Amino acid sequence: MTRYGYAVENVTLRKEGIRTNRGMQKATFEERGLDYAGKLTEQNCRDLKRIIVWNHNHDIYYYRITSDLIPWFDQYELDDLPNTEIIKHHLAEVGRFACKHDIRLTFHPSHFVKLASPDESVVERSVMDLENHGTIFDVMGLSQTPYNAINIHIGAHYGDKEATGRRFCKHFEQLSPAVQKRLTVENDDTESLWSVPELIDAVYDRIGIPITYDDLHHQFTSRRLTRCEALRRATKTWETTPIIHYSESRRLHRADSSIRPQSHSDYITGPIRTYGTDADVMIEAKQKELAVLRYRNANSSTGSN
Repeated sequence: MTRYGYAVENVTLRKEGIRTNRGMQKATFEERGLDYAGKLTEQNCRDLKRIIVWNHNHDIYYYRITSDLIPWFDQYELDDLPNTEIIKHHLAEVGRFACKHDIRLTFHPSHFVKLASPDESVVERSVMDLENHGTIFDVMGLSQTPYNAINIHIGAHYGDKEATGRRFCKHFEQLSPAVQKRLTVENDDTESLWSVPELIDAVYDRIGIPITYDDLHHQFTSRRLTRCEALRRATKTWETTPIIHYSESRRLHRADSSIRPQSHSDYITGPIRTYGTDADVMIEAKQKELAVLRYRNANSSTGSN
């Protein structure tokens, strides 16, 4: 049965000061150091548990965790934080609660993760970022499978898609099993970039990484495939319940041609079609959990397949 989820921020709880992305400027980090980074991380992890519990109480069983859970994580190891045991305790609690109630948790690292870059320093930073995500999921005790996906984009084509695809697969080998076994790759929202069939050819067929289908992005990289065709091709690459992303254009909702067509709307109207795949759906709307609840309530008797 399809589950609908949302990403990062809970609008309702944010009004109570509950959030998971407390951070600081670099100058502040340099001044206040690991003690302050640990304090912020502990607060973020405590609030993550509150969000997960809230989701469970509202029958939301899919959630994307912010990649900003641990501020400046590329500057130190988790064990370097003075309160690392407390942080690990909170993360493990989140993981146990998620496993007990079958709440799917995923990550979507930022666009700065460019595993296919020809620049070795960019690749090194990307590998470190991905490993940090894998570390968090391991501390939580979550599965090393795409069920707990770490989803990324290839990020560019660097003037040669064939070479870029080969480079991505080569750099994939630098990753630990904690990342390799969770990694998924998503189609892009720019015509010149990566479509579902291109990702299947360049990545899935070579190293078996599942493809995350994004419905709005497909409109810009359709390659003459229908939504149904692209979605089904992508979901066939999964050995566990597939993930698809669904959003709607803010330009259409606002009837304002000055808005980028790729920008997400506050709410969605649907219908969301999974075409019999029972994929889990990440609803990427500005109003987060409110958009999920509104859509689900409006479609509770009609279904979406």
